[in-house]
Amino acid sequence: MSLDSITTSIDEAVSGFFEPIAAWLGEVVFYSVPVAGTELPLIVAWLVVAGLVFSAWFGLVQVRKFKLAVDVVRGKYDEKGSAGEVNHFQALTAAVSGTVGLGNIAGVAVAVSIGGPGATFWMILCGVLGMATKFVEVTLGVKYREVHADGTVSGGPMHYLPKGLADRFGAGGAKVGKVLAVLASAMVLFFGLFGGNLFQVNQSYAQLVSVTGGEDGLMGSSAGALFFGALVAALVGVVLLGGIRSIANVTSKLVPAMAGIYIVACLVVILANLTHVPAAVAQIVEGAFDPEGVAGGVLGALIIGFKRAAFSNEAGMGSAPIAHSAVKTNHPASEGLVALLEPFIDTVVICTMTALTIVIANPASWGEARQGESIGGVTITSDAFATVMPWFPYVLTVAVLLFAISTVLTWGYYSLKAWTHLFGRSRTSEIACKAVYTLFSIAGTLLTLQTLIDLADAVLFTLAVINIIGLYLLAPVVKRELNSFLDHVKARKAGVEPERREEEPAETP
Repeated sequence: MSLDSITTSIDEAVSGFFEPIAAWLGEVVFYSVPVAGTELPLIVAWLVVAGLVFSAWFGLVQVRKFKLAVDVVRGKYDEKGSAGEVNHFQALTAAVSGTVGLGNIAGVAVAVSIGGPGATFWMILCGVLGMATKFVEVTLGVKYREVHADGTVSGGPMHYLPKGLADRFGAGGAKVGKVLAVLASAMVLFFGLFGGNLFQVNQSYAQLVSVTGGEDGLMGSSAGALFFGALVAALVGVVLLGGIRSIANVTSKLVPAMAGIYIVACLVVILANLTHVPAAVAQIVEGAFDPEGVAGGVLGALIIGFKRAAFSNEAGMGSAPIAHSAVKTNHPASEGLVALLEPFIDTVVICTMTALTIVIANPASWGEARQGESIGGVTITSDAFATVMPWFPYVLTVAVLLFAISTVLTWGYYSLKAWTHLFGRSRTSEIACKAVYTLFSIAGTLLTLQTLIDLADAVLFTLAVINIIGLYLLAPVVKRELNSFLDHVKARKAGVEPERREEEPAETP
């Protein structure tokens, strides 16, 4: 029996078993209601409303404190001897690497095909709102993190939900929080294995095959798939062994490189069509408010733009606080401010650059997609770049590989923290998790497992429901932490060194 027939049999067996579960959970989590001729997924409304509430609650902190956030990333308010493992910049790039991925390339193309250019406007707005949600969840992540005796750090919803609810509501809150912590860990781990790992490897391999001669080319065989999977697994395994410091060292170089390559490519297309820029911007703004623009009119463009942004930047999902919690700081809100830059980079900058490039280049495939033709998002984006750079598919392949590997690395760390919360922090437990995770990287080139990937998406957005309820309940804690950090900033500017806050190391289980 050939390897292809074996993997096909596995795919069919897994799909047959999990498809009913994935379909049911997907219908529940992504339940949509008809609004003005289009469908509004309630989970998207849930994420957007959270962004609105937190933007109002904290007085548009994402706008008022944007410069302060940049100053914190630059290390202006660092304190020597702070607990943690990585600096602010490394924590930011590690978290960004988990959100910037194929969705920024393909997902945006789909959004501007279905929702028209106007979807870009609403995508930007949703990204700005998501900055406030990210600020809240990351502040809590650092506030309630565990600093272990060996200096390593664990954080995320599996820590701030039980501890925070216990602080605010006593024994009852602690009991509820412990249950939510287990659920959050299980959801993060499941998505990490299938969405953050297997899917990323699968899609990057598919792009590599497409530029190396297709199924009959160099990488199209089972041997090519195994080689690519083993190579990715080896790279991921080596980096994971070094923990968050190793991951941060890689992502602090990889994220700027991959973002730089992609943004420069976008700018090449934009500059080559400079005279078309004003018209493209007008299309985006007018399309956002043109009731005749797309199916569902203004609401249609709004919903599609919000959906793309919410799915891309993961604000409110509870994943990013896991990476940010490892930062060296004595002030939780300092990293919360750093984290609000994450949706700005992911959605406001990179997603917008993709959308603007497509609108300006106006490739034939985009026009066909807007007429209802089934054309992949990667194809549309690639065609937009190819209008100026015919060889761009090769650049796109490099970008896809970098995006995918960085995402796999970060979700490897998230998965490890979820695993150790469920099964303990022993060396054996950690090695088992890393072994399982690297094996999933190999499986990504051989198996599709689309049903499990769909299930993983539904699971992650289920976590968003639980997580945001916790964020509402713990928002007063975040307000106190923000005021504490702002007092620290004022003292630093006045030349006064305020009393340093210490974090007690957690007992090692």
